[in-house]
This record gives sequence, structure tokens and C-alpha cells, in this order.
Amino acid sequence: MAEKFCCCNSGRTEDTCCGPYLAGQAIPKTPKQLMRSRYAAFFHKNSDYLIATRDPDFREVNDRQALATTFDNTRWLGLVVIQTDDSQLEQGIGSVEFAAFYDGGHLHEKSLFVNREGRWYYCEGQMLPPLVWGRNQLCWCNSQKKYKKCHGK
Repeated sequence: MAEKFCCCNSGRTEDTCCGPYLAGQAIPKTPKQLMRSRYAAFFHKNSDYLIATRDPDFREVNDRQALATTFDNTRWLGLVVIQTDDSQLEQGIGSVEFAAFYDGGHLHEKSLFVNREGRWYYCEGQMLPPLVWGRNQLCWCNSQKKYKKCHGK
């Protein structure tokens, strides 16, 4: 049986990428790993993981209901990490800019993460302007095809 690649588009298999995080067998060691695993949690509709990895100072009473609504209305298709800012990791702060693609569009965000007692948590995201994917760029879905021959049709 072929190994299943992780939905976060890392190019790694699920069991060597986000799978252990979602199963509670490991914890992300960097903001980028946490961001990828949170995307995977959205993809797999894992609200428990999303709530547990949200900074307690940013959690809301209605988080579980808001996630359920998102799960009902969104089919996630792919993730592209654009850049990470690791310049403040020593102070327990990191950020990741990414684009998460879904049916009908994409979310372009710069997410802020903090490290509390050896664990990274997502705080909040700054929404950025939509990306324009060039026709001749490789497609965001990791197909290795040009965008115009893949999702740009």
C-alpha cells in the first residue's frame, strides 16, 4: 500500500509530518511545524487540536462552534508556506506567512505564534491581500504542473 502524503504539502508522508502531532504523539518544535499541523487539523476537522494549540489568551467561548461552521462550509485543498520569521525565536515569538487554498479561493495570512513553557501556540493572524498565482508558476497543490495546466484551468 502506498504511503499517504501529508495534506500540508510538505512533501512528507502523513506519519512523518503532521500525523504524530494530530494524534498527540509529538509536539511541534517550531512555529512552522505548528502552522502546518494546524492546517492539517482544519483539513481533517480536528477541533480538539485546533483549540489545544491556540494560545489560551486568545481562545473564545464559541471557538468550537465557529470551527464547526468552518468545517461545514470549507473544503481545504492545499497549503503554501511563503516565509517564516524566526528572528525572535529566542524570545519565544515567531511568525509564518502562508496561503491556504480552499474551494472558491484562498486565505493569505501572517500568523503570530508564542512559546509558553516549551510549547508553541497560535495567537492570531493578520489577513494579507489575496495572492495572484502566475500562470507559469508551479501550482500550489504540489502537482509539479504549471498553474495554467492544473488549478488555473
